[in-house]
Amino acid sequence: MRSKWSVLAVLAAAQFLMVLDQAVMNVSISQLVADFDTTVTTIQVVIAFYALVMAALMITGGKLGDLWGRRRAFTIGLVVYACGSALTAASWSVPTLMLGWSVLEGIGAAMVLPALVALAAGNYRGADRAVVYGVLGGVAGAGIAVGPIIGGWATTDLSWRVVFAGEVVIAAFILAGTRLMREPERTDAPPRLDWVGSVLVALGLGLLVVGVLQASNWGWLRPHNSPVEPFGFALTPFVIAAGVLVLFGFRGWQRHREESGRDPLVHLGLFRIGALRSGLAMLFAQNLILMGIFFTVPLYLQIVNGLDALDTGVRMLPASIGLFVAALAGSGLSAKMAARPIVRIGLAITFAATLLLLGTVEPELDTSAFLVAMGLLGIGMGLVTSQLGNVVQSAVGEEARSEAGGLQNTSMQIGSSFGTALLGAIVITGLIAAFSNNIEADQNLPRDVRSRVETRISAGTSFVAADQVRRSAERAGVSSQSVDRIVSSYEDAQLTALKTAFLFAAALVLLAGLATRRLPTRRFEELASQGAGRGPPEVPPVSPRTDDAAPAGRA
Repeated sequence: MRSKWSVLAVLAAAQFLMVLDQAVMNVSISQLVADFDTTVTTIQVVIAFYALVMAALMITGGKLGDLWGRRRAFTIGLVVYACGSALTAASWSVPTLMLGWSVLEGIGAAMVLPALVALAAGNYRGADRAVVYGVLGGVAGAGIAVGPIIGGWATTDLSWRVVFAGEVVIAAFILAGTRLMREPERTDAPPRLDWVGSVLVALGLGLLVVGVLQASNWGWLRPHNSPVEPFGFALTPFVIAAGVLVLFGFRGWQRHREESGRDPLVHLGLFRIGALRSGLAMLFAQNLILMGIFFTVPLYLQIVNGLDALDTGVRMLPASIGLFVAALAGSGLSAKMAARPIVRIGLAITFAATLLLLGTVEPELDTSAFLVAMGLLGIGMGLVTSQLGNVVQSAVGEEARSEAGGLQNTSMQIGSSFGTALLGAIVITGLIAAFSNNIEADQNLPRDVRSRVETRISAGTSFVAADQVRRSAERAGVSSQSVDRIVSSYEDAQLTALKTAFLFAAALVLLAGLATRRLPTRRFEELASQGAGRGPPEVPPVSPRTDDAAPAGRA
């Protein structure tokens, strides 16, 4: 006999699986660089591309759930994900790593996650649904943060490949549990898939992320290694602008589909629901900040301080504990407080944590201050994530839940991809600028040595350990005294670049506060009791099938 929470156990296991390996990748950066004889920038591309594939295909994945049924889409996606995990565990090169992890796992997750959200909404109601979203948010956060411990232990004592092999086994158990799920009922015919819209949204998002990702190589405006230099500028702004134009084209195509009576990939009317719009913006901001920091922190711990993957995971553990506990506590708080004040409290704590992290970036790690900062980061992010799933899903009616789930996960993965790309680009750009300035200002270095170093910097620099810079300078025949000065300049540039990234993250937290304006100001239960069965007059129907969309904040 199916227990009340057996479905939640299956969904929670799937949620944990979907986010675990991204955290494992972050903490294993140094080992991945060594195993595949590559650079930090290349691994940054692999990590960002994984989130990009999910972001580009998430809305389409949600539509496939409408076409095939949510449970079937969940099952097929899980099989694809398991195949990707198996290839990742056996990968022998960066291309195979990218195919297994970034592509196959990304495609699988893009099918599983929207179906997961819809299955959660279809199997639970009322207060139970709020608990479910709180648990799923906590599990997602715990997976992101516990990943460093699991990945750190596996990478240090065994191999990072063990985690991905284990994911295949976990996926098999989840597949066995799918029979417990109830397929949400539909009251209308399934929609047709908008293939043109799918291509446009994938292309537009891809161009945006690639532009940001390559900024550290091509330059933001002034060209460094730009393959072409339109009007004397780097290619970066033109690629980003092309992405924006394609997304505007996607918007126009969706409007055309709706006006001609055909099913669009996204009903644009959904974006006129204030709570939904605010919730999606906050999901984007939350993941941008969290994944950006989770990419940057291992660079400091492993490359600057020389810690191994396990030590890195241990020092990131407070974020895991704080995030999980705060996410669960946040779901309980929603019975007493509205979503907006809870999210704003979470952002305030996150801002304080980011400033504390900024203060810990010194040549020697201050372990106690760092642990406190990571704990606060987890608490702040946990409070934020505990509310947003319910905000998004409660803002729409039953027939729009799958589409809202696709938008929800798209926002999260765009944020993750941009977070890795943007903060990674800021770190590399800051490193190049600071190192170049330090070398140019050091008049004690011989002129010919300065010239050679500056030439090397202009050709491109990756975030590597100071010992590697020392060995490169010694092989180039630089004198011992000059080598010491070059290494000192590089170590100073590393810290400057990391501080710049954390300062930028703090600014992003402040900007995220602007997105909270339309979050619900009343408790979910209160909104449900006062607005059940009718939509607010200011929210127009989004389609013939979603005229019954619930009011913002409805549980």
